[in-house]
Amino acid sequence: MPSKAIYEPWRSFLNRLDNSLSHEFHFHCIGGFVITHLYGFSRPTSDIDILPLVGDPDILNALLKVGGQGSELHKKYGVYLECVAVAPVPEDYDSRLAEIYPGTFNHLRLFALDSYDLALSKLDRNQQQDRDDVKYLAEIVPFDLEILRKRYHKELRSQLHVPDRGDSTLKLWIEAIEEERNSGLK
Repeated sequence: MPSKAIYEPWRSFLNRLDNSLSHEFHFHCIGGFVITHLYGFSRPTSDIDILPLVGDPDILNALLKVGGQGSELHKKYGVYLECVAVAPVPEDYDSRLAEIYPGTFNHLRLFALDSYDLALSKLDRNQQQDRDDVKYLAEIVPFDLEILRKRYHKELRSQLHVPDRGDSTLKLWIEAIEEERNSGLK
C-alpha cells in the first residue's frame, strides 16, 4: 500500500497547504492521486481530486485559492488541488475511508475511498484512463466482483443520471475483469 514517504513534488505541495491551515481539515480523495499513492499504480497525475462534501466550504475555497489550478503553488510544483463535484460516489463511502499518510501533517488529513468505492466513482465518466484504473485495482486488490455489483446496486445506481448506462458500463467492466482473469489461467 502507500510508501512510507510522500514523494516530490507532492510532499512540498501538501506541506504548503498544511501550513496554510490553522485547524484540522480533511480531504476525501479520489482519482489518480489515490490510485498512485495508495495502490501503487505507475501513471502520471497532476492533481488531487477531492470531494466537496466535507468540512467548512470557506476553508475549502481558501485552500483551492492557495493550491488549486492556476495558483502560485500549482505554478511552483506543477500539481494542484481539484474539487470534483460531478463524480457520484457510493452512499456509505465515508464509513470505509482509509487515511493516507497518517500523522504526516499538522492540520491536513488525507483520506482515500476504498478500492470498490474508488472504482465506482469512475463509472459515470468511464474514459479509457478510468477503465485502466479499474482494471488495475481489480487485479491488485483483487476485487470480489460480487461486492462490486452489490455496492453499485445498493449505494450508487440511484444517484446516476442515466442508470441504464451505469448498468451497461458495470457489466462491461466485470466482463473485462473476468476475461482478464480467465486468460491468466491458460
